[in-house]
Amino acid sequence: MISSFNVTSDSQKTEVGSYFISNYPPYSSWNDESLGDIKRSLQSPPSINTPLGLYLHIPFCRKRCKFCYFKVFTDVNASEVQSYVDALSNEISLVSKLPVVGNRTYRFVYFGGGTPSFLSPKQLTMLADRLRRDISWDSAEEVTFECEPGTLSETKVKTLRERLGVTRLSLGVENFSDRILEENGRAHLSKQVFDAWKWIHDASFENVNIDLISGMVGETWENWRENVRQALVLEPDSVTIYQMELPFNTVYSAGIIGNTIANPVADWTTKRAWVNYAFDELEKAGYAISSAYTMVKNPSKVNFSYRDNLWEGADLIATGIASFGHVNGIHYQNYADLKNYYAALENGTLPLARGLAPTRYQLLIRSMILMLKRGYLDSTFFEKKFGVSIFENWHHAWAQHIKMGDAEADGGTLRLTRQGLLKVDEILPSFFEPIYRGARYT
Repeated sequence: MISSFNVTSDSQKTEVGSYFISNYPPYSSWNDESLGDIKRSLQSPPSINTPLGLYLHIPFCRKRCKFCYFKVFTDVNASEVQSYVDALSNEISLVSKLPVVGNRTYRFVYFGGGTPSFLSPKQLTMLADRLRRDISWDSAEEVTFECEPGTLSETKVKTLRERLGVTRLSLGVENFSDRILEENGRAHLSKQVFDAWKWIHDASFENVNIDLISGMVGETWENWRENVRQALVLEPDSVTIYQMELPFNTVYSAGIIGNTIANPVADWTTKRAWVNYAFDELEKAGYAISSAYTMVKNPSKVNFSYRDNLWEGADLIATGIASFGHVNGIHYQNYADLKNYYAALENGTLPLARGLAPTRYQLLIRSMILMLKRGYLDSTFFEKKFGVSIFENWHHAWAQHIKMGDAEADGGTLRLTRQGLLKVDEILPSFFEPIYRGARYT
């Protein structure tokens, strides 16, 4: 089971293809041949002491961003939204009866998209009331809700806090420059961020996060410094910064592949320099690094139940079109086609499309690479859970990362340096099985 590999030098240019790693084995290896394994895992009792989470996908947006690769719909009317909400509620009713759910309580709940805040206060209230016929998330450690600033109102923010019980609100700011927001196809402008911020602040959420993207098309050093300054003025509980990538199914990627536009995205060295600057400035203001992407203002107050439990192997019930789940060690995804999604639910069956039954070794790799995104690994966790020494098993990989200055070892703990943290998604494939190195990720 010993693995070795050759560390390649950084590829500076941002090429078309997925960079951000969120699971293992890669999604491109998932297939419908695993449907039997998926159904058996859902019909089996849960593993003892495994946390349970719920993901709800709301696939609507006012506009499709030019860098977006998610399953989203624009230009929909109220009846189309209601049809989807009804289907999602029916799916929740079905999953609530699954043996794998049993009598477990949800430790974390995540409303993602798309744009969940696309729904009106009335639609959100109806959704919450409908869901509560079958499930409860009142005792969840964390209830996260993603928001696009231009979709918010004071009434909607109050609805999220009071009717849905949202504890963590994540605001997709991305950039404070109207010029850059418009160039990249964002639906909101900066004024709407500041309008929403007062409502959010007054609602007293336990954790308010803002998202930024390093390297949006048109970004400059001058503007990036202003982004960081504005973020510090808002003083959110956490700031998450993603580095712009070019997955295959984006507007920008289509133009590059079709040779209709030149690659407009900054190289990785520049994007990492921008994130590094942001981390430095946030640290000066008292923030602490929580992961390769996130800084938190108060580590003793702010935690990330969804992130940490999922990365450590929690069960995640996935609901909504194209959503991804993981139960009893099995990966699965719902239908990505709306017609198939609706048809399955109308027939009283779950809309399962494809998945994968990972080996125990693959589950080890999954936990290791995802947990490394926090910037450190404790070898004892893996020795207790999998009976494997990750330092011995990947000795050559760790040695080369340490030699390159990306990591440091201290007894049974390995930590990424700032250099390694900034390029963690480039490091992770070095721990993949040989068959998946260099393979298309999605």
